[in-house]
Amino acid sequence: MKVLKFDRQAIGEWLSKLAEDYDIYAPGESSQGTWQLISDYSQIDIKSGVPEKPVKNFLFPQPETLLTFSTVPDDPDAFKPREPEDSGRKNVIFGVRPCDARSISLNAMPYEKDTYYKANMEKNLIIGLTCNTPCSTCFCTWTGGSPMGTEGCDISLTEIEKDSFVARGVTERGDKLLCLATAASEASDQDIEKLSGLEKDVAISTDITALEETLKSKDMMELYNAPFWKDIAERCVNCGTCTFLCPTCYCFDIQDETLHGRGRRIRCQDSCMFPLFTLHASGHNPRGDKVQRVRNRFMHKLKYFPDRFGSVSCVGCGRCVRDCPVNIDIREVMRQMLTF
Repeated sequence: MKVLKFDRQAIGEWLSKLAEDYDIYAPGESSQGTWQLISDYSQIDIKSGVPEKPVKNFLFPQPETLLTFSTVPDDPDAFKPREPEDSGRKNVIFGVRPCDARSISLNAMPYEKDTYYKANMEKNLIIGLTCNTPCSTCFCTWTGGSPMGTEGCDISLTEIEKDSFVARGVTERGDKLLCLATAASEASDQDIEKLSGLEKDVAISTDITALEETLKSKDMMELYNAPFWKDIAERCVNCGTCTFLCPTCYCFDIQDETLHGRGRRIRCQDSCMFPLFTLHASGHNPRGDKVQRVRNRFMHKLKYFPDRFGSVSCVGCGRCVRDCPVNIDIREVMRQMLTF
């Protein structure tokens, strides 16, 4: 595992070198902290908290073209599906916070056999940026993560002092990228000690103990029929903000669209909070009531998913807490599920 030390100028030179073979994305000042294709590396926005949009948008593109076809009647290949063209270039995503990076690993569990997701994982290289100053809406330590976590990253970058960073290769791909950082220097023993000190100082205390094990021990039907779901649902307006901003929400719809003799089949993000999401062709809707949709969202993340895969499907990024228009807080829902 390579361990290098960077200053801001060295990071810029390194990313400029990587841009010869990769498209570089990072949170940018001009885009209000969301992801953008970077050309001026001085404009990378390194500040506390997660970007506005989750990193899942690189793994579940919005929309994602699954296949293309011709709709011209006299075309001998009309309506024959073809794989979409690929530029062959990969992405380097810089500044991914540990919670976002961990979501990539969690989503890979249900998408283990999804060829598109696996291909997108190969296409995107993750340079993580650990959190020295978590925000008030952050709660990654509740859900098994850490502000200094490296899961899902190819490289983990930590600011050990102002404008001074230590980068660690987490995967073989990450080590290869670090080999191109000619402006960086080998991290000294003192630098590594500072890094270790920051890891030890990370506060991992929480008022929720053994969250995953406690939730898995709860009876599913008792939680399903709990009376508090009605109170939570009364505030919800089913806007879908929580699901589209959540890095571990992965529901999708598949549609065919045609224009001027060309067609494509696309996979686009969808939300279980929308009434039409579960509407059957017969007209029956198993989750036609708002309380059923709200309950399903939280039960999936905090009960169904850990029962199946062992981990809660939440990384504690706090986006849903921060942006919910009616102030529904998933941390409060966790408490109610744990104490019911």
